[in-house]
Amino acid sequence: MIEDLLSKFSSWIWDWPLLILLIGGGIFFLVYSRFTPFLYFGHAINILRGKYDDPDDEGEISHFEALSSAVAATVGMGNISGVAIAIVTGGPGAIFWMWITALIGMATKYYTCTLAVMFRDKDENGKTLAGPMYVITKGLGKKWKPLAAFFALAGLVGTLPAFSANQLTQTIVDVFVYDENMIADAKLYIGIGMAILTAFVIFGGLNRIANVASKLVPFMVILYFGAVVYILFKQSEFVPDMFKLIFTDAFSGKAAAGGVLGYLILTAVKRAAFSNEAGIGTAPMMHGNAKTDEPVREGLVAMLGPAIDTILVCTLTALAILSTGVWKTGAENGISLTLKAFDHAIPYGIGSWILTIAIFVFAFSTMFSYSYYGTTCLGFLTKPKYGKYYNYIFVVSIVVASIIKLDFAINLIDSAFALMAIPTIISGLLLAKHVNKAAKAYFSALK
Repeated sequence: MIEDLLSKFSSWIWDWPLLILLIGGGIFFLVYSRFTPFLYFGHAINILRGKYDDPDDEGEISHFEALSSAVAATVGMGNISGVAIAIVTGGPGAIFWMWITALIGMATKYYTCTLAVMFRDKDENGKTLAGPMYVITKGLGKKWKPLAAFFALAGLVGTLPAFSANQLTQTIVDVFVYDENMIADAKLYIGIGMAILTAFVIFGGLNRIANVASKLVPFMVILYFGAVVYILFKQSEFVPDMFKLIFTDAFSGKAAAGGVLGYLILTAVKRAAFSNEAGIGTAPMMHGNAKTDEPVREGLVAMLGPAIDTILVCTLTALAILSTGVWKTGAENGISLTLKAFDHAIPYGIGSWILTIAIFVFAFSTMFSYSYYGTTCLGFLTKPKYGKYYNYIFVVSIVVASIIKLDFAINLIDSAFALMAIPTIISGLLLAKHVNKAAKAYFSALK
C-alpha cells in the first residue's frame, strides 16, 4: 500500500507544474544571466585550479573540494543506473532531453550556489552553515522560515541513501551471487558491510568527507571514462547511428509510453534532476562552504557540475548501453542493464569487475556527501550541534535500502527531490537580482 501511494504521489508531483518550475526557472536564470555561465567557462576552470584561492577567506573547504564533494553526490548511481532507467522507460530520446536539462541546469546551479555563499550563516563554533534554508531565512527574511523548514524536512528524506545503497547491493548480487536462495541474505549482509564502511567516513564530519571525495572523484571519473571509451572503440561502427537515434527519438517519442512526447520529456527531466541535482538544493549545501569572499566565483565553479555529470558521464553511459544493443532486452533494473552492456563489450567478466569497482566508488562517494546534506537539514530544524545525529539514521537506512525494491527507492527519492525543488527555485527566482548585481561588480573588477 505504501509503495502504491508513493508511486502515485511521485507521478502526480512530477507532472507539468514541476517541469515548468525546474525548466522554466532554469530558462529564466539562463536568459536573466545573459548566458554568463557559458561566457566565463574558462575562468571557472581557473578558479577550480586554485588560481584565486586564499586560505584566509571565510569557509571550510577549497573550490576544488567543494566541487568534488558536490560532484561525488551527483556523479554516482544516477549516471549509471539512472541513465539505463531513462532509456528503458523513455527510450533513447530521453538522453537528448537530459542534455537540454543539463545546459539549463548549469544556469540554475550558478544562481543557487552563488546565493548559498552570499547568504550563508555560522554556528556557535564559527563553522559555516549553508543551503537553501539559509538563503531563504537570510535572503528573504524570517517570515519565510516555513518555506525553509519545508525544504529541510523534504531534505531529510531526499538525502537518504535509498537509491545508491539499493543499486550497489544489486550490482554485487548480480556479479557475485549465483544461488537465488542466497540473494535475500546476501543483500542484508552487504547492506551491513556498506553501513560500517560509510560510518568510518561520515562521522569524521565535512572536512573528512571533502578530503575523501577530492581523492575519489578524479579516480572514479578516469576509471569509468576509460572503460566506456574502450566499449565505444569496440562498438565504433554503431556509435554514429546511436547519436542519430538519440536525436530522432527525442522528437518522435516513439519509445515513450503511449508514444507521448510529453512523457519522454518528463522522464528525462526526472532522471536529469537525479543525475545533476540542479535546482534540487543539495549542491548549495556543499558549495556554500567554499573558502571565498566572492560568491560569484563559487557559482561559476558549481555550474561545471552538470557539464561533468550529465553532458559527459551520462552520455558515455548512454552510448555504451545503446551501442551494445542491450537496451532492447527490456530489462527494468537499471544497474543490471548497464552490467550487460559492459559484459557484452568487455569479455571474460572483466567488464563486470570494472563496473563493480566504479559503482562501488560512485555509490560510496554519493552516500558520503548525502550524509552531510542530511546533517545540515536536521541541524537547521533543531540546532546545528544536533545535526550529527542524522548520521545514525543514515547508517541504519543503508541496511534498509539494500533490501527494498528498486521502484520504491526511485519513487521515494523522486518525491523528496520534487518537494526540495519548490523552495530552492522559488527562493532563487526571488533573489536572482542579488546575483546579477554581484556578478556585475565582480566581472567589472576582473576586466
